[in-house]
Amino acid sequence: MVLTPMSVAVVTFYAGLNGLIAFVLALLVVRQRGKTKTGLGTGGHPALEQAIRAHGNFVEYVPLILILLLLLELGGLAPLWLHVMGIALTLGRILHAWGLSTSPGESFGRAAGTTLTWLTLLVALTLCIVRGAMVLAATGWGVSIG
Repeated sequence: MVLTPMSVAVVTFYAGLNGLIAFVLALLVVRQRGKTKTGLGTGGHPALEQAIRAHGNFVEYVPLILILLLLLELGGLAPLWLHVMGIALTLGRILHAWGLSTSPGESFGRAAGTTLTWLTLLVALTLCIVRGAMVLAATGWGVSIG
């Protein structure tokens, strides 16, 4: 199987959008570091801690989910489902970052963003497990004797 940009166009698009979000979140950390003159850690500055956690939380979830979506796209999952999960992931991460940036405590943005992200993760990992198990079962669990 030859991979081309067209064969993974949906996930490529959402990877690009989420890469842009990661870049913006990193810039917000750098901006807070400059404002507070803090080179390492948070220096006890709440706004810097919020920016660091918004960026950190993003990179804790997005790469894994994009890998799962990529595997699903390569496995032939319908583009509609990939778009639904890509939109949910991207919207969830924007909401979470916005919620965490505006309030260190509970907020609508954090709750909605976490919910969308976790739902996307759960759907994607479930589809990967089920689809992978179906292929393995159909091919003798990938074991060849002889």
